[in-house]
Amino acid sequence: MKRKDRIIVALDVTNIEAGRDLVAKLYPLLKVFKVGSQLFTERGGEAVSMVKRKGADCFLDLKYHDIPETVGNAAVAATKLGADMFDVHASGGFEMMKKAVSSSCEIAEKLKLKKPIILGITVLTSMNKQDLAALGIERTPAEQALFLAGQAKKAGLDGVVASSEEIEIIKKELGKDFLVVVPGIRPEWSQRADQKRVATPKEAFDRGADYIVIGRPITEAHDPKEAAEKIVAELE
Repeated sequence: MKRKDRIIVALDVTNIEAGRDLVAKLYPLLKVFKVGSQLFTERGGEAVSMVKRKGADCFLDLKYHDIPETVGNAAVAATKLGADMFDVHASGGFEMMKKAVSSSCEIAEKLKLKKPIILGITVLTSMNKQDLAALGIERTPAEQALFLAGQAKKAGLDGVVASSEEIEIIKKELGKDFLVVVPGIRPEWSQRADQKRVATPKEAFDRGADYIVIGRPITEAHDPKEAAEKIVAELE
């Protein structure tokens, strides 16, 4: 799969019309779009359907974190909705992650649907060592990400969401087939904003990222398609 086909565009927009406009401009140059809390809260499942109707893949990024039964039910709903990927907070624990996997697999088999890729959130890219220490976690972000990734793999998840700084250690310890999806991607010509652990698209892929997530450098550009084309050209 080409690198450009592993770019996930974050549709962090205020309404579905803006999301639909971005997908229309960027597809099929880019083929995977992320629906997060903002857009899903505004429009619900219609946001996922909008992406799917265009022919693109959808990463439903709601970061489920609750008791196992509740997360299992959410996993069923995400699978039935047609999400190609969805995520849970790995810090929710082994049983919660395991329930998400089993529930998704069961409903996919029952309804003859494609099972989504299920990812575990490790350490948010907006956090650093000081932020973890404030929560009583003495590990570095890399140590915490690896620990949570190990739990996620044991629970049967397909991979994790982690910063570019943790790609190589996760791949080394947990295997090349364990997916690492990397947010906090900022081309050299863009601003870091609220991200603390960042990388350029090329740096992330060179380190072994399976997918990268790019939001504002594309979605807030004067010409989103031109910005996407610039990133694709840099990768090629």
